[in-house]
Amino acid sequence: MKTLSDQAIGTAHGKIILIGEHSVVYNEPAIALPFPAANVEVRIKAIEGESKIFSSYYNGPLASTPVSLYNLRRTIETICEDLNVDTSGMLITVSSLIPPERGMGSSAAVATALIHALYNFFECSLDNETLLYYIGISEKIAHGNPSGLDARITSGTKPVYFIKSKSPETFDLQVTGYLIAADTGLKGQTREAVQDVAKLLRKSKRKTKLLISSLGSLTAQAKSAIEEDDIAALGRILSKAHRHLSDLSVSNEKLDHLVQTALEQGALGAKLTGSGRGGCMIALAKTFDQAKHIANELMKNGAVETWIHSLGVNTHE
Repeated sequence: MKTLSDQAIGTAHGKIILIGEHSVVYNEPAIALPFPAANVEVRIKAIEGESKIFSSYYNGPLASTPVSLYNLRRTIETICEDLNVDTSGMLITVSSLIPPERGMGSSAAVATALIHALYNFFECSLDNETLLYYIGISEKIAHGNPSGLDARITSGTKPVYFIKSKSPETFDLQVTGYLIAADTGLKGQTREAVQDVAKLLRKSKRKTKLLISSLGSLTAQAKSAIEEDDIAALGRILSKAHRHLSDLSVSNEKLDHLVQTALEQGALGAKLTGSGRGGCMIALAKTFDQAKHIANELMKNGAVETWIHSLGVNTHE
């Protein structure tokens, strides 16, 4: 199969867990949002000879990629095999604004953008089922046993309300306001945080179960607040969830400081997002100017990067 174009592009976005992290492990619901403010672009250009990959991690021949990029190499090889095309003749450039190991779906987003770019390069149509299949191949290599949630969020356009072992439910995002995300600069510690919650459950069963079930109730309330366009209520819910997560020992000093900073600067609510012990925090603001002010103050108080995302159709930047 010969390409009709010598260049192709694929894009994808990050994800944010709005609420329900950690409690989702214990069959409570969680809500995840597509986060277009942090995105990935993969550009493929036709070249002579063997394929090369350019990224922030590695520049060189596709055949010599390091272990950290093996998931991408294997995805490229599998797609080329399935489409019956040669793996040579491509210069693949990966540009990502999603920091890795922050709970923002970085690896799934890169895979999503790569798959779109390959299908565009070879001028083949790509359906959603095929896209999720190939993201799954990449994510299994990257993470061992992925939930599939990152794949759905980084390739989709709607929030997902999900409970472990049940089919995810998409719903419309219709909140008049803005979400600010801030990176602590520290990698999230998923395994340690999950293990410590499990230890806490054994040590203080009644109190920990109450916190977990309360987080589940708050998630259901958050969905209702979104559907009713009640950003003030959503903010209060997020702040309460952060206090519960802090009681579960999954926050840390830097996250707590950034959450407190956001609240002091007028945020309607704020919490950690993802595994905790690092990674990112989020905050809500009613207007774009307020969101910019909060983001600036977060940078002054130790955040290494911030993003602002409009949550509804009635908001303009």
